[in-house]
Amino acid sequence: IPEPKQHAKLLKALREFLKEDQLTDDAKQRLRRGHGHTGGEIWAIRYTKLDRVPDLVVFPRSHDEVVKLVEAATTHGACVIPFGGGTNVTEALRIPLGEQRFVIAVDMRQMNRVLWVDPTNRMACIEAGATGRHLMTELAKYGLTMGHEPDSLEFSTLGGWIATNASGMKKNRYGNIEDLVLDLQVVTTHGVVERPRQAPRESVGVNPRQYMFGSEGNFGIVTSAVVKLFPLPEVQRYGSVLFPDLSTGLTFLYELQKSGAVPASVRVMDNTQFHFGQALKPAKHGLAAKVKSEIEKTVVTKVKGFDPFKLAVATIVFEGSKDEVEFQEKTLYRIAESLGGMKAGATNGERGYQLTFGIAYIRDLTFTHWAIAESFETSVPWSRAMDLYERVERRVAKEHAALGLPGKPFFTGRLTQVYQTGVVIYFYLGFYAKGVADPVGAYAKLEHAAREEILAAGGSLSHHHGVGKIRRDFLPEVYSDAALKLNRQVKAAIDPDNVFGASNSGING
Repeated sequence: IPEPKQHAKLLKALREFLKEDQLTDDAKQRLRRGHGHTGGEIWAIRYTKLDRVPDLVVFPRSHDEVVKLVEAATTHGACVIPFGGGTNVTEALRIPLGEQRFVIAVDMRQMNRVLWVDPTNRMACIEAGATGRHLMTELAKYGLTMGHEPDSLEFSTLGGWIATNASGMKKNRYGNIEDLVLDLQVVTTHGVVERPRQAPRESVGVNPRQYMFGSEGNFGIVTSAVVKLFPLPEVQRYGSVLFPDLSTGLTFLYELQKSGAVPASVRVMDNTQFHFGQALKPAKHGLAAKVKSEIEKTVVTKVKGFDPFKLAVATIVFEGSKDEVEFQEKTLYRIAESLGGMKAGATNGERGYQLTFGIAYIRDLTFTHWAIAESFETSVPWSRAMDLYERVERRVAKEHAALGLPGKPFFTGRLTQVYQTGVVIYFYLGFYAKGVADPVGAYAKLEHAAREEILAAGGSLSHHHGVGKIRRDFLPEVYSDAALKLNRQVKAAIDPDNVFGASNSGING
């Protein structure tokens, strides 16, 4: 771990308003704030090294402390990088090797309070360092929920959701982060961006808060946000449906979206992901359980005639009032049956939903078995979705062979959030890395090729992961020169000295 740079004048200024336990240059504490959770970063901290990490970690406990911190950093020429849960998979926290300034990582997680709750108007003001699991627990005391459940719910923070323009697994019912946030309090080098009050919806010219969605640490530090709330659902039920193949599953999602009965979460996993989930099921014990399992297999493969190496599975979460859920269930299962789908039970639906939270742990476990893997995603119009999926699968196989990598690539995808105009596809990609000279570099080439194919097939650069550093080379393909220039001019106006020097999203050119 690199030794920290020293900046005595800055440290003296920080100690004027921070306690000693709010500052640390401990090597492991600095390392933890110097990386996110891409496969390459985790591989590096396990087996090689990170060449640059923050020089100091600071733990503010109030908005006023953040204001003073940014003022001190600006005065003394330091670089500031906000840190939430550290769960990004875009290398957003990797410090550019060319950064010569003293770098402060600002860990926001001690600012995790629910400042106020308005149950009548269903709003709350929450500090930006609150993790998803924490704010869910606190809001539940009022019988309310924000409804935002990304895969990283355990660790990711409200401020991080805003900075990455995040989406959650229950987007269909509650909306994406930009739908949920009514207002922000943001500390910039020019002062605090904030509003005196909130309204359901406004037309007030160019609203500065819009710059903060997807800002990826480039413009300032979000210290709190006012968010919409929803009553805790009266009913929550799980479900699952088997389909003969992924294409039929896509048609099911399309028809379901048209019906107006989309549940809180509905996702269709491809065949590889189906088998992956089956492999993780607890072993069957006892004669009755084994007989039941064999009967189920017979019904699926013999009676329904599904090919076990083609079938796909939808996992579903219904939430809402009793009447809402019953309407959604009736409509969804009717559509599924009309397409040859087969009910597969609530237990499989719940297991499939919960599996998502475990994927990151499983991925890191596979490193000890010489497998390197990562996820990436896109959104795509309905008419192009299957073509994109198939093209990316072929491109990955081609590039894997061209790189001379051992074995076969692990490639799987699922259709996740649905929109009126299209669907999100979430991919997992990995390969066996034993004997490969540079596994991280080889994976980067594979994913880069997959991203090229995604854009060529009509998909978006990202749906919710963001750009960070690993996708910024593609920005000229998704923005015009004038659009890129405008973003750089906004950065220059908000932060002319580049105090917030994360260098994400190609914002610095």
